[in-house]
Amino acid sequence: MAADPKQLKIVKNLNSRGIAFAIDRVPKTNRVFYGSSDFKVYELDVGAKKPDSKALEGAGHQSYVTCVVLAGKSIVTGSYDCQLVWWDAGTKKQVRAVKDAHAKRIRRLAASPDGLIVASVSDDMDVKLWDVATGKLKATLKDHKPMTPHHYPSMLYAVAFSHDGKLLATADKVGHIVVWDVATAKKVKSLEAPVMYTWDPRQRRHSIGGIRSVAFSGDDRLLAVGGIGKIGNIDHLGGPSRIEIFDWKAGKRLHQIEDGKFKGLVEQISFHPDGNWFVVAGGDHNGFISIYETKSGKLIKQEKAPMHVHQFVVNEDHDTIFAVGHQKVVTWEMKVPEPKKKPAEKKPAEKKPAKKKKG
Repeated sequence: MAADPKQLKIVKNLNSRGIAFAIDRVPKTNRVFYGSSDFKVYELDVGAKKPDSKALEGAGHQSYVTCVVLAGKSIVTGSYDCQLVWWDAGTKKQVRAVKDAHAKRIRRLAASPDGLIVASVSDDMDVKLWDVATGKLKATLKDHKPMTPHHYPSMLYAVAFSHDGKLLATADKVGHIVVWDVATAKKVKSLEAPVMYTWDPRQRRHSIGGIRSVAFSGDDRLLAVGGIGKIGNIDHLGGPSRIEIFDWKAGKRLHQIEDGKFKGLVEQISFHPDGNWFVVAGGDHNGFISIYETKSGKLIKQEKAPMHVHQFVVNEDHDTIFAVGHQKVVTWEMKVPEPKKKPAEKKPAEKKPAKKKKG
């Protein structure tokens, strides 16, 4: 069934165990895995009559589980404890842990389309490529600076593979974006989105913001990044949600989109496969989900979310969104309404011939 972004609506609103930071979905099902603030990884069948979150078995993590990806028959998770943990997607049991996978908090993971490689990014500012089958480190990519221009520690938040799996995009706190060649582990292009970084020299000498999400369009021609615009109150996420779209090969910025109605961070971006529109979600203390037209940058549909959305995944038909955030697992649909069936026409009742009177 075709997707229609104008039909966006919530169809399920479930409670999560703790704050849910990350989500991925088993293909062609309503089953998802999510990582939580209680240090655990959960499986949840959203389509069940009585959905219930079940924790995966194993030693797991010792801090917030900030990233979850499915890669082939494996689930790979990352955490503020600097570990990467492998789980068997069939048995739901832990099979491997890589301690000290990074020197600082792991922020996000991405799995290659073929499920053979997982990329991780961390506050140590390294980008690492891992072999899913063995858990061995394949390459470490370095280009993101450890310190901001104001001499404070930077952070590396966002990572995404291209749809053909040949490229990887990463983006950091100060708005520095890098496109990498996966096979050679070499930098192909760098871009800048400095508006997403705020420095306050007066109130608290504090920096905040940064790019929190990155995504390639379906044809891999465009690259979108999401975050927040200039922040007026650094003690809150008091700035407009912000998206920038680039023709990355040409190094040309095509759109700068800011939304002052729904403020906060754009935590996730996903393009429709045909490239005509894209979905973003995030929040501050509240949450939002918005859909924009790619060519014009115009808003198509927007809704308040029941929580700050940390991450979402979209199904194969791109008509259903599964999202997680503060204490919630929420499902939105964008399905084209089925045409109403016309009531069957009633046939006129046949008149029975009048009975002849007996003479």
